[in-house]
Amino acid sequence: MYLTLALIGFLGGLITGISPCILPVLPVIFFSGGVQGARTSRAEKRAAGAGSSDDAERASGLSGGGAVATATRTEAPPAPAEPTVSRWRPYLVILGLVVSFSVFTLIGSLLLALLHLPQDVLRYAGIVVLVLIGVGLIVPKFEEYLEKPFSWIPQRNVGTERGGFVLGIALGAVYVPCAGPVLAAITVAGSTGRIGIETVVLTVTFALGAAIPLLIFALAGRRVAERVRSFRKHQKGIRITGGVLMLALSVGLLFNLPQALQRLVPDYTSALQDQFSNSDQVSQALNLGGIVNAQNKNLSKCTNNADALQSCGTAPDITGIQQWFNTPGNKPIALSQLKGKVVLVDFWAYSCINCQRSIPHVVAWDKAYKAAGLDVIGVHAPEYAFEKVPANVEAGAKGFGITYPVAIDNNLSTWTNYRNRYWPAHYLIDAKGVVRNVQFGEGNYVSTEKLIRELLQDAKPGASLPAATEVRDTTPKSGATTPESYLGTTKVVNFGGSEKYSSQTGSFAFPAALGANRFALDGAWSLATQYIQPTTADAKVRLNYTAGEVRMVLAGSGTVSYTIGGVTKTLDVSGTPNSYRLLKTSGAHTGTVTVIVPRGVQAYSFTFGG
Repeated sequence: MYLTLALIGFLGGLITGISPCILPVLPVIFFSGGVQGARTSRAEKRAAGAGSSDDAERASGLSGGGAVATATRTEAPPAPAEPTVSRWRPYLVILGLVVSFSVFTLIGSLLLALLHLPQDVLRYAGIVVLVLIGVGLIVPKFEEYLEKPFSWIPQRNVGTERGGFVLGIALGAVYVPCAGPVLAAITVAGSTGRIGIETVVLTVTFALGAAIPLLIFALAGRRVAERVRSFRKHQKGIRITGGVLMLALSVGLLFNLPQALQRLVPDYTSALQDQFSNSDQVSQALNLGGIVNAQNKNLSKCTNNADALQSCGTAPDITGIQQWFNTPGNKPIALSQLKGKVVLVDFWAYSCINCQRSIPHVVAWDKAYKAAGLDVIGVHAPEYAFEKVPANVEAGAKGFGITYPVAIDNNLSTWTNYRNRYWPAHYLIDAKGVVRNVQFGEGNYVSTEKLIRELLQDAKPGASLPAATEVRDTTPKSGATTPESYLGTTKVVNFGGSEKYSSQTGSFAFPAALGANRFALDGAWSLATQYIQPTTADAKVRLNYTAGEVRMVLAGSGTVSYTIGGVTKTLDVSGTPNSYRLLKTSGAHTGTVTVIVPRGVQAYSFTFGG
């Protein structure tokens, strides 16, 4: 078991280590981890020594031979000592990165939670260290002040010629690898405190796998510097360059510029990541999202679409939340604080079309029954990376009229603690804290509201309840509409073209015939893991659908035109990803839509309604 996990962790880390997410740290690794570790050749040292001796002789005027000259010859003054360069510097930088990434990923969240500190503290601390080291490289005098507090420690250099481990520690704190199944399992285990030997093995091997490409790059930098003499002759310039790069990386991290860079660079590892993450052996070994623990082991006693109350154990904790809003002072809420209340925990994502149809019911229940003792908690579990941005979540919640508390579960910690699998998902909890009903996906709203009313009556017998809400159920009938069609390579479904759908394919053409509920591309496209983007003007995507409503999740900036039934319309896309309506009719019907997407606009998915 351990050997299997170690192999999975190592391969997952290796794929991450060659992916676009490492690009922001490569210049720092190359210069500060590699070039600064370059050693002077023996020939150059001998030449330097000989030069010093000759200079001394010329200075003394005794270059002629003879006994007198020998007797009066004086020793040359010692040459200024060059900085000592550690041959281990590249290894120390990468070792520091491995150690800090492993420790911070596994126990960082737990320590910060115990200390009641924000989850970004470690990241910002790493950025501060990078800034200090960067300034020290540029201004040697500042470096002296920086090292004074550590004067009692032998080999106290923190980021210059001899050191490197502290620099690696800082990089490990700010280095955020691309998400994948291995990293998800590690993050969930670290956030929820389920850290065992298996998790440690997985984490360390993942970190080692991700570090190997970085170490190769650092050693390559050292090798280049040792072979190219100009690098060794301009050590001051190398120091300054390394410092500038560290400062640039710090500023970029502060403003999340690496994420923007990753969006611009095609994910050339997506196909490899797909094959790895979709492996049954990997999924089974990692058991993603399905970890049974003491809190959630009884949830399986609840069945979906049940019309009667069931007893499914004490509700699992809401845990690993990045931040809250719509609470007093935006402070966290624990379920233990809500004993005596009926609680509905609703898992949702703001761009999910299924959630968009479900949320009006949840909002109506909150307004109708809050005074009677119902507390609704929305757990926002992101489906896309852009859904992790708190400002986007708050804007989405405001647009839906959500005023009840929302917990941002960016690491899917609470999602995993509930063994959840669906957007949306409702967990109905009674006044004693026991889960009494679960509802996965859309629909069954009348039954869920009936159970809410029953629990409220049980909590306060004889209490007067308002009339039942009357929100229209717009859940599409099973099979009546085209299933949600993702366009990114990691979750692509319903592709009907003849080409291989991967980041390696850049040119597409519409097929002669396109099947029902299928889409195809035409023109030049760049395919990323979560979205697609044209690389030339007037690239097209065509979809055959059956639905009463067709929407498209788009981001970026530009004017999109689309044709349905011979009628062409346009819509302006601007800003962060959002859902745009292309079609709305009174009932489901079959048709074809052709969308022309300009440069600068990213397309994430097609979603549908009845």
